[in-house]
Amino acid sequence: MPKISQKGNSMPASPIRKLVPYAEEAEKKGKHIYYLNIGQPDIKTPDVVFEAIRDIDIDVIAYSRSEGSEAYRKKISEYYKKNDISVEANDIVVTTGGSEALLFAFGSIMDAGDEIIIPEPFYANYNGFSTASGVKVVPVISKIENNFALPPVEEFEKLISPNTKAILICNPGNPTGYLYSKEEVEKLAAMVKKHDLFLIADEVYREFAYDGATHHSILKEPGLEEHAIVIDSVSKRYSMCGARIGYLVSKNKQLIQTALKFAQARLSPPTLAQIASEAALDTPQSYFDEVISDYVNRRNTLISELEKIDGVTVAKPNGAFYCIAQLPVKNSDDFAQWLLESFDVDGETIMVAPAAGFYSSPGVGLNQIRIAYVLKEESLLKAVNILKQALKAYKD
Repeated sequence: MPKISQKGNSMPASPIRKLVPYAEEAEKKGKHIYYLNIGQPDIKTPDVVFEAIRDIDIDVIAYSRSEGSEAYRKKISEYYKKNDISVEANDIVVTTGGSEALLFAFGSIMDAGDEIIIPEPFYANYNGFSTASGVKVVPVISKIENNFALPPVEEFEKLISPNTKAILICNPGNPTGYLYSKEEVEKLAAMVKKHDLFLIADEVYREFAYDGATHHSILKEPGLEEHAIVIDSVSKRYSMCGARIGYLVSKNKQLIQTALKFAQARLSPPTLAQIASEAALDTPQSYFDEVISDYVNRRNTLISELEKIDGVTVAKPNGAFYCIAQLPVKNSDDFAQWLLESFDVDGETIMVAPAAGFYSSPGVGLNQIRIAYVLKEESLLKAVNILKQALKAYKD
C-alpha cells in the first residue's frame, strides 16, 4: 500500500473542527447545540456587499491578476491610509483568505528547518501552516495569570537561534483576545531590528478593540519597513468568512515580489469574492460602531457569568471575540467530547474548543478552553449555565 508523507502524518487536526462529528451525532439525537467553538460571527454581512453581488454585470468570470485586481488593491490602500497607515497598492498581494497570506509569508521568508517564535496560546492553524512549510514553531508562553500579555523580551531573546527567521503575533489575539499595547509593539519592533528578523502580525481583528483601547499596527512603526509583514482578511471585519479573501501587506519590495511568485503559482484569488470585498470597503463606520458595541456587551455578559462559576479562571479580552477559560478539569478534550456525547440541560448542550490545540508546548493548556462569543447575549447566558451544570456533573 502506498504511504502517506511524513508531513501529511504530522499535520495537526484542527482543535476547533475535530469535534464536529460528535456535534453532528448529538444533533441527530435532537440536542440543540450552542456553538462556542468557532469564530463564525452571527453578525450580518454589510448590505453594500450584497448590493454589489446583485449588481454584478459581467459575461465571463475571468481570472484576476495574481496579486489581486488593481482597483481592489488601490481601495485597500485607501482603507489603510484612513487608519494612518501609509501603504500603496503595490505593497499588497490579495490572497484566498488570510490563511493563504500566511502560507505565502512562510514560503517567502523561511526554508525547511528554519524557526519562527510565536507567543502561545496562538491561532491553532499556525501549527498547520508551519508543518506544511517544514518550519519549526518555537513557542514563548504567555500566561492567563497576567491576561496573556506579551512575555518579556528576555524570554524571546533566549529562544533566538541562527535558524530563527521571524516572530509572529496575532493582534488582537486569537484565541486570547489580548490587544498589544503600543509599548509592547515597540519592544517587538526593536527586537526584530536588533536581530534582523521579520515581524509578522496577523491583524485580521484590527477593528475590534474595546474599552477605549487603540490597535497599534506594526506598519506604523518607523524603521520597520523591511521587517514588517501584515496578514489581513475580510472574514471577521465584515462577517465574510466564506468569501475567502485576505491579503499580505509589506513595504519590503523583495518580500512582495517573492510572495507574488507563490500567488502566480495558484493563478489568482477568487474574482467574484474580490468584487464583494471591494464593496465591503464602503461599509459605513456606523456598522462597526454597532458591531463593537454588540461584542462589548457580549464579552461583559460572558466574562461576568464565567467569573461566578467556582473553579473557573478567565482572562478578560480587550479585542477580537474570544476568551480563554481555565476549568477545574484535567483534560478539556475529554470534557468537550463528553458535553456533546453525554450531557445536556433540557435537551441543550454546548460545543467548545479545547485550548491545548492552541499551544505547541506539550501538556500545556490541557485544562483550558477557548470560547468565541459570537452568539447573542441570551444564548451566551444559556450556554454558560450549561457549562456550570456540566462542571458539577462531570467526573474526570
